[in-house]
Amino acid sequence: METPRAFQETGVVYGVYFSLLGTMFLSSGMAELILALAGSPFAAGPLVLPAGAFRGGWGGLVMTGAGVMCLAGIRDAGEIHQFAKVVMGCILEWIVAATDLFALLMASIPGGEEGGWLNTWEGFVNAFRPPYTPAVLLLPFSLVVIFFIHRYRIESDPSRKSLREQGSDQG
Repeated sequence: METPRAFQETGVVYGVYFSLLGTMFLSSGMAELILALAGSPFAAGPLVLPAGAFRGGWGGLVMTGAGVMCLAGIRDAGEIHQFAKVVMGCILEWIVAATDLFALLMASIPGGEEGGWLNTWEGFVNAFRPPYTPAVLLLPFSLVVIFFIHRYRIESDPSRKSLREQGSDQG
């Protein structure tokens, strides 16, 4: 039985891009796990690696899993199950990034020690300035997988594929 294909052909750009992205997921997750075990956070420029048990430990574990899934899925990217691994790795990264962004939003709402209950507008906006966790920094790069999901949808739907081929025949 032939395994279903996600794409008729995948370029070298796909493999290189998602291997680099998976490596970044894996390395940031491992760094977060190491810092969580050491108990000391790390900050440099726009990057902060948390050291708490929840965000550093569990977040690092999820990011490591995202990296492993992305790297495991680039072996035969045209095969649907391998493509699904890449998609699931990106979804894991999105979950961690969403929780980091949600935590950032919730931390910016209350006022400071000297102020009222709610933060001022300037304080609210200033709370969103760097540094950011690796998941937030890698979020825009992981959204590229949406293009490949859309491409899979077009290639797998016979009615869309025939419309696309008719358009190329006319042009």
